[in-house]
Amino acid sequence: MPALTAPQSPPGANPVDLRPPISQLVMFGIQHVLIMYAGCVSVPLIFGAAVGLDATDIGILISADLLVSGAITVVQSLGIGRVIGVRLPVICGGTFTALTPMILIAHEYGMPAVYGSMILGGIIGVPLAWAFARLLRFFPALVTGAVLTVVGLSLIGVAGNLIVGDDSKAADYASPGKISLAVVVIVIAVAVLCLGRGMWRQLAILIALIAGTAIALPLGLYNLDAVRSSSWFGIPQPFHFGAPQFPLTAVVSMTIVMVVVFAESTASILALSEITGKSISRGDLARGLTGDAVSGVIGGIFNAFTDTVYTNNVGAVATTRMFSRYVTAFSGLILIALGMVPKLGAFVAGLPGPVIGGVGLIMFAVVAIVGINTLRHIDLGDPINMTIASVTVGVGMLPTFVPGIFGKFPNTIQIVLGSGITLAAITAFTLNLILNHTALGDSARRAMSNISADARATTTDGENQHANP
Repeated sequence: MPALTAPQSPPGANPVDLRPPISQLVMFGIQHVLIMYAGCVSVPLIFGAAVGLDATDIGILISADLLVSGAITVVQSLGIGRVIGVRLPVICGGTFTALTPMILIAHEYGMPAVYGSMILGGIIGVPLAWAFARLLRFFPALVTGAVLTVVGLSLIGVAGNLIVGDDSKAADYASPGKISLAVVVIVIAVAVLCLGRGMWRQLAILIALIAGTAIALPLGLYNLDAVRSSSWFGIPQPFHFGAPQFPLTAVVSMTIVMVVVFAESTASILALSEITGKSISRGDLARGLTGDAVSGVIGGIFNAFTDTVYTNNVGAVATTRMFSRYVTAFSGLILIALGMVPKLGAFVAGLPGPVIGGVGLIMFAVVAIVGINTLRHIDLGDPINMTIASVTVGVGMLPTFVPGIFGKFPNTIQIVLGSGITLAAITAFTLNLILNHTALGDSARRAMSNISADARATTTDGENQHANP
């Protein structure tokens, strides 16, 4: 990584804490926003369509989501004292984990209950964040490596859908033009990543995005109609859908969602710690998870969504090697601006799917490779460790390869099991706890050692008999 000019942090500081020049802040900050934007706006778009909101209300959801995501990103990157913020280069955005329960609550109790339960779930989540962080020692490289592998592999399908389109019945679904555009974007990104030097290499994703969009314009793949019809300024109003309501079932569901979000964010935070080389304490993790909980409270007030640490931006950090948390803090400011200027938000939202999908394919694969590289530090010759890693990857990929596998389970269970990432985290954590932290695991290892010793003895005896007939 090229040296950052004019660092304002003490000599020898971790790259996470270095402040790059304003030009780099701007360029890398924009790059992060473009990478996460499609996923961020997808949450309000899907939710709004599922509960029957009109275009105006969906626009309000998008603006509120961007505003809250930006505020939480700034807080997570810079921190507020010893209260909140992990102080790593994180980008936060609305989580898909909350979509299903929010839709169910909206149909059962109405929109005021959706946001009331989100607020209470966030308030309950603040003390839960500190309790959850006490489990940090049970998330060794074996667990995080297996989970990250699942995260990266499962997100490749998301990139694929962006490339070919969501509607398989559409005339342009998986058209040669879309796929060719994605290929061109990938080639440009790979060329700059491998042949570029210094800052240009680090901006490979942004360069590929700009080049791909320029190519898409004459092909008619970049529609600017939404930009023309959007207003220049607007601030989301609190409680747009009415005073919050708090049905017990809805509150319990959103509290469960908060715990699931904690599991997802923990995997991403530990991955960033591994990538940047900056170790985090239990308190750091707790402050990061507190940010997730606070996002639920603020999101409930402003009609937004609970945030999590975006994994695709973790992949961007690993790919570009730009570790500064001040870059992501600047990205947060951009998101806040986008939330207050709908026209800018619509401009970014119009970026062609094949362009976003092309660079996403690279970044999601990077996350998977980071997970595999993490597992390299583990003794996979140990049958216990091999079993934990294998079962985690296998179970975690099930929802990706078999969509709807848990569709007949109760809604509360679907919240937990519907995400392969969450399923992988639960599987890895549980197996590691049982097999590496209990007497059962010790017994299993002793038994395996005895079997191995007997096998070696048998082999030695056989060799001696052949040598002395």
